[in-house]
Amino acid sequence: MAWLLVVVAGLLEMGFAVCLKQSHGFSRPWPTFGFALFAIGSFGLLTLALKRLEIGPAYAVWTGIGAAGTVVFGMLFLGEGVSAAKLVSVGLIVIGVIGLNLFGAVH
Repeated sequence: MAWLLVVVAGLLEMGFAVCLKQSHGFSRPWPTFGFALFAIGSFGLLTLALKRLEIGPAYAVWTGIGAAGTVVFGMLFLGEGVSAAKLVSVGLIVIGVIGLNLFGAVH
């Protein structure tokens, strides 16, 4: 259950990043409101998950979903440039998060 909270929190992180972009420096009310809702939800769920999980792997998954997901979202829906270097970089983020979870947890 805690990992599900981290995944949803990571998806909400994508939402607050996109809304932050769309808010144009908090000058547009609806994206600013969306940013606030997504941010509160994301941090709230991450906080709940951290009651049961180690911070390193959980934070890596949260930021990895947020970072990689936001890049992919920008390329697919916001007209941001697509390049092999960007795709490889997103892949490296995913590999890093997997590595931290496989080799960083104390059992």
